[in-house]
Amino acid sequence: MTERPAAAVRTDETTRAHGREWWRTAVVYQIYPRSFADSDGDGVGDLRGIIGRLDHLQALGVDVVWLSPIYSSPQDDNGYDISDYQDIDPTFGTLADLDELIEGLHARGMRLVMDLVVNHTSDEHPWFVASRSGKDSPKRDWYWWRPPRPGTVGGEPGAEPTNWHSFFSGSTWQWDEASGEYYLHLFSRKQPDLNWENPSVRHAVYDMMRWWVARGVDGFRMDVINLISKVVGPDGELTDGAVNPAAPAGARRFGDGSPQYTNGPRLEEFLAEMHREVLADGARDGQVLLTVGEMPGVTLELARSVTDPASRELDMVFTFEHVGIDHGPAGKWRLNPLHLPDLKANLAAWQEGLADAGWNSLYWNNHDQPRVVSRWGDDSPEHRVSSAKTLGTVLHMLRGTPYVYQGEELGMTNVGWAGIEDYRDIETLNYYRESVSGGASDGEVMAGIGPVSRDNARTPMQWDGSENAGFTTGTPWLSVNPSYMEINAADAAADPGSVFHHYRRLVELRHTLDVVVDGRFELLLPEHEQVFAYTRTAPGNQDAGDAGRSGGQTLLVVANWSGEPVTVTLPGQAAALTGELVLTTHPDGAPADGESVALAPWESRVYLA
Repeated sequence: MTERPAAAVRTDETTRAHGREWWRTAVVYQIYPRSFADSDGDGVGDLRGIIGRLDHLQALGVDVVWLSPIYSSPQDDNGYDISDYQDIDPTFGTLADLDELIEGLHARGMRLVMDLVVNHTSDEHPWFVASRSGKDSPKRDWYWWRPPRPGTVGGEPGAEPTNWHSFFSGSTWQWDEASGEYYLHLFSRKQPDLNWENPSVRHAVYDMMRWWVARGVDGFRMDVINLISKVVGPDGELTDGAVNPAAPAGARRFGDGSPQYTNGPRLEEFLAEMHREVLADGARDGQVLLTVGEMPGVTLELARSVTDPASRELDMVFTFEHVGIDHGPAGKWRLNPLHLPDLKANLAAWQEGLADAGWNSLYWNNHDQPRVVSRWGDDSPEHRVSSAKTLGTVLHMLRGTPYVYQGEELGMTNVGWAGIEDYRDIETLNYYRESVSGGASDGEVMAGIGPVSRDNARTPMQWDGSENAGFTTGTPWLSVNPSYMEINAADAAADPGSVFHHYRRLVELRHTLDVVVDGRFELLLPEHEQVFAYTRTAPGNQDAGDAGRSGGQTLLVVANWSGEPVTVTLPGQAAALTGELVLTTHPDGAPADGESVALAPWESRVYLA
């Protein structure tokens, strides 16, 4: 049984229909510059390293490159603490290097999306330096400053204005002895939150965005953008959050402040204003900019509202529900085994909820998530390739814009370090310190860190089997995953059966099949604990006789999400199972028998009927 090329290609009518919404047919590739390619031997990836690897991206076929932050930064949170929004950190290169990268991408038919980090800045940004200089500073209210709680002494435990727990452990408030007040930082103490209630802040951000658009940038990925609006009382007060009794002992004096700063009351007002001020006029050559908002805790209703084209706010959002589906009561550091029906139900809810208005972002991996082939696949030598392919297939055939994180197209795995000394991620290190100081053992804490630390995603890109995986001629800033001898881009490109070539085919299907872009989603076998199956049906079952159109076509995806063989019956899918097999992980798989199909471990198939 062998796969055959798809019969229908995207038509002129469909291309024109998508026009200004070009991102509906696109695939985005995320680059974490620090770990992608080092051109000068200092052990840190840089812009010239990316320029030297553009042919890899072109061979994969992706349409957009999203760069994690490359702005000037003290690097407390690997660039998400920005000290100058309009310059490049010398670690990564120069503005001239970025201009050359933009030119190289555009020449290859690709676009560039920049990370926009405007919930917070670095504490070394000139705005914050001025704000911190005194209570009478014109920029004092560009950030969130508050006095200690009444009856307490500033700087002492419990004196913080609220009990909110930081994303990076500890309090969200940092005492400033010189001015006698605390400033808010939802993340690191070196990442003070901007006060979006102040219109001067917002317009300074819009000015900066327009500057990047004029330079040739094609869009923005907006970091934690749904945290910019806080719930503020009539007198400017911020309120405490509930304490989680299941939290690690060291964190139980803190509360969950997220209801006070997630999806806040003015969020859509701010996003609509940003669109009017920057994005509506940002089109060049008839093409609109791509905007995607990272929104932890976003609801389906809010996502539908902000991505509805009529709202003129964002094109799509990153939801976190599916990547939190296996989190335990204490959060990400205590994972539960994945229950496949829960994941299917969640993805189906978002597919159906954004079917008529709005748009999905599709992702398993990014710079903050562990490698999915280790988390939900099987990274053993026997099943790594098949499970990586199947995970990719299930995701990419959904409705939405897929995001590929560097190394995902190779099937890169978690690194599996046993000691805290190997880690560099600030979130991981802070969690370790807080947990151990609260009485947890080293072994207990490391057992939670290993599967989920962000450093799993940040080990250097594995280009070939040479020293340091071809990433650098120096000492890498973060150790290379020892798997690079077996998993690398050079070997993958030379192997027609590799994960890389499977991903290349997934990209091609999105470019050539209308039904992949616009087809209606329907989940099959929702309670099956081993098989993930669904259909996509093209809209408008008319004019299907025209061979160049996809009217009436159905795409059937059936995937064995396990290391055991399985035979399933798919009621009503006999016709689909006799259609063209446009993609499979197992070319020698057994033919379907009526409505029944037998799948090998981690086998997936895509039929077109």
